[in-house]
Amino acid sequence: MKGLILKINCPDQHGIVAKVASYVADYAGNLVEFSQFTDDQNGKFFARVEIDTTDLSVDVDDFVKGFETLGKSLQAAWHFRHQPYKMRTAVLVTKTDHCLNEILWRTKLGEMPIEITSIIGNRDTCKSIADNAGIPFHHVDMDGEKKAEGFQKIRDLLLDQKVELTVLARFMQILPDWFCQEFGGKIINIHHSFLPAFIGANPYRQAYERGVKLIGATCHYVTSDLDAGPIIEQEVQRVQHFHSPQDLIRLGRDCERNAIARGIRYHVNDRTIIHKNRAIVFPD
Repeated sequence: MKGLILKINCPDQHGIVAKVASYVADYAGNLVEFSQFTDDQNGKFFARVEIDTTDLSVDVDDFVKGFETLGKSLQAAWHFRHQPYKMRTAVLVTKTDHCLNEILWRTKLGEMPIEITSIIGNRDTCKSIADNAGIPFHHVDMDGEKKAEGFQKIRDLLLDQKVELTVLARFMQILPDWFCQEFGGKIINIHHSFLPAFIGANPYRQAYERGVKLIGATCHYVTSDLDAGPIIEQEVQRVQHFHSPQDLIRLGRDCERNAIARGIRYHVNDRTIIHKNRAIVFPD
């Protein structure tokens, strides 16, 4: 569909929906979706609006520019995205490949409007997967004293490739603060949902020994606070008494694959709005 996606947030006030809908109608646009949320505790309004511009009475760029008057009157922050589009995406990996394979599979199916510019790894374990998919693979050595240089190389790759989204698909390195700040709101991570209960090596063994009844995975935006960024999506599975540590790993992998796929899909379809340390998500 030829159209626009509008994301908007502003102080809550009377008539926001009517004013936005009227603006669209005045130029013969068609509202395909209008999802909204009012945060009563903080007096904030959030919305995602999908607009069919096929019969628009003005040029699309003029329509976008003209919204500025309404946006400012609402004291809003807003963003338009033209449809159709594909978001330029880089995937960072280490050794584990299940999340990478999930992303490649769903992209091939056309479920996510992304263009994978490259796969970047601090190990070359996933190179064959990238080669089979016809995607460039960059091995960046980050061992020991090479870590700082490695992150600089990754930064240069992301900028050179004009990457809009970076996905950490079980990339087992802690991102430096400057990296998180430079690409703020544009990095998605996946990890098991045991944190902070089972920190360190072998979290599934630790969870097994404690007899947990639920395990899961969390997909979130990356910030300078380790594993504490705004949560986009979570997935859980029930654990039974007969499940072994290997079964927990298997269930955990399924959770990670589903959570990261939905998290990416929500982000690239502009279904998330970051507000402070929360992600407002409008599911599809």
